Amino acid sequence: MSFLLEPGAYVRHPDRPDWGIGQVQTVIGKRVTVNFENAGKQLINVAVIALVVLDDDLT
Repeated sequence: MSFLLEPGAYVRHPDRPDWGIGQVQTVIGKRVTVNFENAGKQLINVAVIALVVLDDDLT
């Protein structure tokens, strides 16, 4: 999944819909920093959590 993630991509956390839409800030290995609209910056381990990548027209 992390191969689809790159800085600038928009994502959702599958278990935290209240966090809203997030924008990927950095990708370092399996660790992805995402800035969520309602939760701020969060460090996500994509080996554990499969972030949902949003299409550009869904944001």
